[in-house]
Amino acid sequence: MVLACGNPSRGDDAIGPALLARIAKAFPELPTVEDFQFQVEHVLDMEEAALVLFLDAGTGDLPPISFTEVFPHKDTGSASTHAMEPSGLLAVFETVVGRAPPPAFVFCVRGETFGLGEPMSEAAVARLDEAWPLLGELCETPDAEIWRARVTVPSSAPRA
Repeated sequence: MVLACGNPSRGDDAIGPALLARIAKAFPELPTVEDFQFQVEHVLDMEEAALVLFLDAGTGDLPPISFTEVFPHKDTGSASTHAMEPSGLLAVFETVVGRAPPPAFVFCVRGETFGLGEPMSEAAVARLDEAWPLLGELCETPDAEIWRARVTVPSSAPRA
């Protein structure tokens, strides 16, 4: 299962949907979900998944392309349930579904500009092409152990 978030009308925030479009074209058998933000409702989308890949635009100090495993962690950054981090979704999964979530990973391509009405930056477009070999390989081999060997940024959260 591949979940992507991003707003195509906000510059490089379109990275997640752009990556998902490539995946949907190359791997039509993979279940996919696209939304502006990761939301609590996506827990139900993950219920039958054996493996989950979150796609998003990265910001700040992240490398240009990063791939990391993510674990359940209560999202305490906001009182709202409108938008959540992948780790928060996994924690809600445990509560709602009553079992451990499937192995989950986050694939980020760093963005530069996120202004409303802006096109994707040239840097982000170039990074999409740079990211595709690894992302395509992950989609061809949906196996958590293989994916763990391909992680580029170690997780900062412990395994539950």
